[in-house]
Amino acid sequence: MLTGKVALVTGAGRGIGRGIALKLAEYGADVIVNYNGSEEKAKEVVCEIEKMGRKAIAVQCTVADYEACGKMIDDMIKEFGHIDILVNNAGITRDNLVVKMTETDFDEVIQTNLKGTFNTIKHMYRPFIKQRSGRIINLSSVSGILGNAGQANYAASKAGVIGLTKSVARELASRNITVNAVAPGYIDTDMTQAMTDSAREAVLSQIPLKRAGTPEDIAETVAFLASDKAGYITGQVLSVDGGMAI
Repeated sequence: MLTGKVALVTGAGRGIGRGIALKLAEYGADVIVNYNGSEEKAKEVVCEIEKMGRKAIAVQCTVADYEACGKMIDDMIKEFGHIDILVNNAGITRDNLVVKMTETDFDEVIQTNLKGTFNTIKHMYRPFIKQRSGRIINLSSVSGILGNAGQANYAASKAGVIGLTKSVARELASRNITVNAVAPGYIDTDMTQAMTDSAREAVLSQIPLKRAGTPEDIAETVAFLASDKAGYITGQVLSVDGGMAI
């Protein structure tokens, strides 16, 4: 389905990003595994991809750093010859009620989750136009659709990703480049496993399907949007949340 394609997945060392990187490789893509601080985890993902017979490389880059994103993309285009799929998954949380949230808490989340998504898109813009093809898939969140108490910074960043997705989709559609977003709900990852049992139960009670999602659920959706099967889909937000945003 993705044979001959090269994908750049940000924040791919663990969690949802790891699942996406492995899934894209499973469908035939070579993968650039971006990470910020999880070097060992990223290298493990690379090893798993190479076992599938695909090419992979781990690249450290803080997506909030505009210049660093440009260098990463330039270097990887030289290494692979081209990039066909950009998955903006890297993200952080600094949860707190607004009354207790610091300016730094707000700024850091916006810089990574929203500005980081802009940074990679900006640096891939001309290469995609030159190719007259490309797939951009941005990770938003159910929080960006519904809002969530204690996550004003995160929800704002993810709502911003939706607006960015729709705007860039309009700009690039005439060049055969699609831009979509995936909005995960409550996904079973290291981050959510750190929650208390009572907090987990409270979230699960809000999910019509009555279960947490898995990184595999998100990865399959991303792989579909990255494929030719989704060639007539752009500017959309696919909620993969068990029904939370109904």
